[in-house]
Amino acid sequence: MLKQRIITAVILAPLAIAGFVLLEGAAFALFVGAIVVLGAWEWARLAGEAAQKGRIVYALVVALFMFGLYRDAWPAHYLFLPALAWWLVALVLISRYPKGRGLWAGSMISQLFGLLILLPAWYGLVWLRAQENGLWLILGVLILIWAADVGAYVAGKTWGRRKLLPRVSPGKTVEGLLGGLVFTQLLTLGVLLYLGWGVTALLMGQVTAALVVLFSIVGDLTESLFKREQGLKDSSSLLPGHGGVLDRIDSLTAAVPVFALCWMLIGERLA
Repeated sequence: MLKQRIITAVILAPLAIAGFVLLEGAAFALFVGAIVVLGAWEWARLAGEAAQKGRIVYALVVALFMFGLYRDAWPAHYLFLPALAWWLVALVLISRYPKGRGLWAGSMISQLFGLLILLPAWYGLVWLRAQENGLWLILGVLILIWAADVGAYVAGKTWGRRKLLPRVSPGKTVEGLLGGLVFTQLLTLGVLLYLGWGVTALLMGQVTAALVVLFSIVGDLTESLFKREQGLKDSSSLLPGHGGVLDRIDSLTAAVPVFALCWMLIGERLA
């Protein structure tokens, strides 16, 4: 398993870095879109679509949606606001689980949820990449998520006692959540002080970082909920040793549109 993880990481990491750094515009949208289409194929399975044909059709539908959104240049808030609403609903679903299962009974409702998860995340990355210093904005989101994972892992292993939502994800603890949040707050504070941001901008940046980290956890737990419903350990086996695409990007699906919406609302005052 470890050997598979290392080989997969060695192959995919340079491709991912090259795609994010070198591509812009339509090429970047296509690059990220290809990843999202694979995620859509996996989500159809999490939504209860057992037939391979149905999963392929769902992935193609998501691809058509992305094409239309990019071609017609939809205003970004048309996707970010529904995404925020969805993740608040998802927070209720995971906090009440297993109660409320009837809210998403049937693959059609769950597939609709998939659109609210995948499309805003894709559009958020495309929108951020198009902004001034867009690459640095995307890098900032990625570092926040990675740092939150590191902080949560260390705090959970060291002090973890109280389970966060054991019926959804037995491994996560309250201490881990707090550790990830504290670590990212300290990291954000250090970076913003280094950049010389004023007090008001610094506070806005801290709040934005906290929201992004908290919603990233909601994204992670939401995928865990749907995997649990289908009795699955991984979203697929597309990435040997790593599970599926969604297993790698579940946190980002929530973090990206939340961060993009915050930047849209207050970015000019922060920059």
